Amino acid sequence: MPRLVMKFGGTSVATVDRIRNVARHVAREVRAGYEVAVVVSAMSGKTNELVAWCKDASPLYAQSEYDAVVASGEQVTSGLLAIVLAEMGIKARSWQGWQIPIETSDQHGSARIQHIDGARLDAGFTRGEVAVIAGFQGIHAETGRLTTLGRGGSDTSAVAVAAAIGAERCDIYTDVDGVYTTDPRVVPKARRLDRVAFEEMLEMASLGAKVLQVRSVELAMVHRVPTTVRSSFDDPDDARPGTLICDEDDIVEQQIITGIAFSKDEAQITLRRVKDKPGIAAAIFGPLADANINVDMIIQVVSGDGAATDMTFTVPAADYERARSILEAQRGAVDCERIEGATDVVKVSAIGIGMRSHAGVAAKAFRALAEKGINIRAITTSEIKFSVLIDAAYTELAVRTLHSLYGLDKA
Repeated sequence: MPRLVMKFGGTSVATVDRIRNVARHVAREVRAGYEVAVVVSAMSGKTNELVAWCKDASPLYAQSEYDAVVASGEQVTSGLLAIVLAEMGIKARSWQGWQIPIETSDQHGSARIQHIDGARLDAGFTRGEVAVIAGFQGIHAETGRLTTLGRGGSDTSAVAVAAAIGAERCDIYTDVDGVYTTDPRVVPKARRLDRVAFEEMLEMASLGAKVLQVRSVELAMVHRVPTTVRSSFDDPDDARPGTLICDEDDIVEQQIITGIAFSKDEAQITLRRVKDKPGIAAAIFGPLADANINVDMIIQVVSGDGAATDMTFTVPAADYERARSILEAQRGAVDCERIEGATDVVKVSAIGIGMRSHAGVAAKAFRALAEKGINIRAITTSEIKFSVLIDAAYTELAVRTLHSLYGLDKA
């Protein structure tokens, strides 16, 4: 029998009534002849509550005990869904990550999946059971300690389980009915996409689209797991197909630009008149890397006399103050005139595999933004995307301008 993994996020399982609705989605796929594994998140808001309890207990809590606490949310949901399925006459059992086991690294709070042994799940399928798996969690084999995968980790759990059991596909159910050309709250004419290439979805997820966690898309691409984004709030008996994330070769008609993403979680740092000498970039970015601060959009402008340079780059807004303090501590090694910064900035990106075979795509955008009076602070490009850093006040105007420019408004 073909196998299917279904993943349901926190809003989909927020109450027992919503869990009953989830069970109806699962029942539909069981009736269709699938062996089903379901991966669930904690009920909406529960993880935040558990995190708050940890902080209230002690501001210097051990990360391993933090994992033991916050992983309990998914355990509750998996048990409740198994109970509801049994009430409906569908054989089911709940699984915690360590019971399968899902083996991970020992980085508590942000562990990475290293191996999944699907033998116990296989045995459950043989018994006719639906496997209801607590997402977001695993176990470090050497220490035997519970681990968690970081925010959005249930998406990663689902794709990894799909790869481990050879599932036909992985369906990610959320509160939206697919992947859109941009955020419909910003552009009402945004359209749901029928198909998106793995590479495009990876760029979208990393550049601000909140539909899927980045690591889950990476796993899907590496293991070639077709992944569908669907809405759990559709009628289970008349559910829409959602958006399929698949290989580029499976997309017949390819747009030049597939979608426009934006991220408000950006901050800009500029080092003025840094002495231009070997090793200066290492002195700036080495300590930031050691502090696990991700740096993006690096721009270096050398002065006319070649003696000094201005260095501009972006960091996540949450890391802005920490990054500035690290750079201030490095003033002796960096030897710059001053450090400037801004947090009222936004990164707007255009993504599309069609950019590979079309010239002048980015230049067209720069011209359109200039005509709207939008100043570009920084630019980065890759084979299938370009990003611009602009003032936050122009976010909606920029997104709408680019969405129309590349014909994404048209059905």
